[in-house]
Amino acid sequence: MGMSVTISAATEADTEQILKLQYLCYQSEAELYGDYAIEPLTQSLDSIRAELAAGTVLVARLGDEVVASVRGTVDAEGTVRIGKLIVHPRMQRHGLGGRLLSAVESALGAAGTAKRFELSTGHRSEHNLRLYRKHGYTVVTTKRVDDRLTMVTLAKEVQVKAPAGALAASA
Repeated sequence: MGMSVTISAATEADTEQILKLQYLCYQSEAELYGDYAIEPLTQSLDSIRAELAAGTVLVARLGDEVVASVRGTVDAEGTVRIGKLIVHPRMQRHGLGGRLLSAVESALGAAGTAKRFELSTGHRSEHNLRLYRKHGYTVVTTKRVDDRLTMVTLAKEVQVKAPAGALAASA
């Protein structure tokens, strides 16, 4: 009998597993762009702890193992910045990235201050671009970083849900 994956808020105890998973997951990105000095591969454990304290960090667990993670913050203008959506290579292509993306949108959009979701990826990261488009994101800007990399920023507006019974009351 298999275990199911659960998604929850990360804790201080998860930071080392998140760092190791991040290092594993970003190897393919580094290879794709020919740059092994990208920030996710050089980020420190203390930096991840700081992100945990300052924003929302979610993890997906299979038993005790962290197999996926995502981070997000909301700025003063109501833009939710989502980053470092990572899924263990053996768990990819099973919908876990989409589940985690939806979970962070729900977590950060629930407070009512969020107006827009935004995230970025490299122009060659086709799997990422496909996932984000599938979840309603559209390209809003591209910025050439160097000869190897153009960053693509995608966004979507937060969908405001009408209170239950609002449609029935107006009919």
